[in-house]
Amino acid sequence: MAGIEEVAKLAGVSTATVSRALSGKAHVSAKAQDKVERAAAELGYVASSSAYGMATGKTRTIGVVVPFVDRWFFSAVLESAETKMRQHGYDLTLYNISGGEDQRKRIFDEFLLRKRVDAVFTCAIKFGDAELKNLNRTKKPILGIGGTVSGARTISIDDVAAAALATDHLLALGHKKIAMIGGHPASEMEFQQPNMRRRGYDQALERAGIEPNEAWYLPADFTIKGGYHAAKQLLGDPRGVPTAIFCASDEMGFGTIMAAKDLGLRVPEDVSVIGIDNHDMSEFFGLSTISQNVRELTEHAVDRLIKIIEGFKDGDPINIEENEEWPIELIVRATTARPASSRR
Repeated sequence: MAGIEEVAKLAGVSTATVSRALSGKAHVSAKAQDKVERAAAELGYVASSSAYGMATGKTRTIGVVVPFVDRWFFSAVLESAETKMRQHGYDLTLYNISGGEDQRKRIFDEFLLRKRVDAVFTCAIKFGDAELKNLNRTKKPILGIGGTVSGARTISIDDVAAAALATDHLLALGHKKIAMIGGHPASEMEFQQPNMRRRGYDQALERAGIEPNEAWYLPADFTIKGGYHAAKQLLGDPRGVPTAIFCASDEMGFGTIMAAKDLGLRVPEDVSVIGIDNHDMSEFFGLSTISQNVRELTEHAVDRLIKIIEGFKDGDPINIEENEEWPIELIVRATTARPASSRR
């Protein structure tokens, strides 16, 4: 395998220039950078990660912390994050905290404190004060998505506004009997999305002069199965059936569509359904939804984090409390329409 000396000889530059060019350091001309990259590619030279780390104090690895890996939202985040990080020349180390408090403690008190990552990227994880303090002490910048974090940079949607927009869409179609399938208070970990999305639903109804019906709010677990079970209860209750259902996730929307079909109801003729996410299967189901463009959000977040890593200077604050609100979009498809009574 070719070494740095062979690359330097072929490129016609010094080994120091090769080292600077391949480590991404400044003070290398564009012409020299191009010559080095061409020579390295021709010779199949790959810089040693250990040598790079010794020379720069960097690992070119980012630690990614998620609560689950087996749900669509988190798998979409991981796929997009890995792709974008590799485009920037960074590796990803995954930390999954679904194993409980002991596993989380080891990750935050041990693994992330080792000099193995240059930064921490989180999805729907809220740091405790001690966790953030430890990471700050090791000079690791943090960027999180999926909710605001005290003392760290974050990018998140306004969950209250997203739920209100979904409910307002149903209200604008003429629906007054609107139910909601939300989340269990503990099902989305630490950011209270279930509470915030219910608040948006309640606020939209109240603005329209409609008193929220407690019997028409059922919690589930953000899965298809959970949505199916909750919708069966709502749509099978002979004491009063809603004409529309807002689901706090698209997967629960899919379950709701299936439940309606099993009960002999038509969507949207008998009941309208809308979700949140713009899941990859939403178009297949024809589901109206509030899109948060999760892949674009993730790519934007990774770009921003790497810019922080590479632009960090001594004396800069490691982490600051700063949230960027990510835009949402209403996508109207085939599962929402005017209630049957208003079409007669």
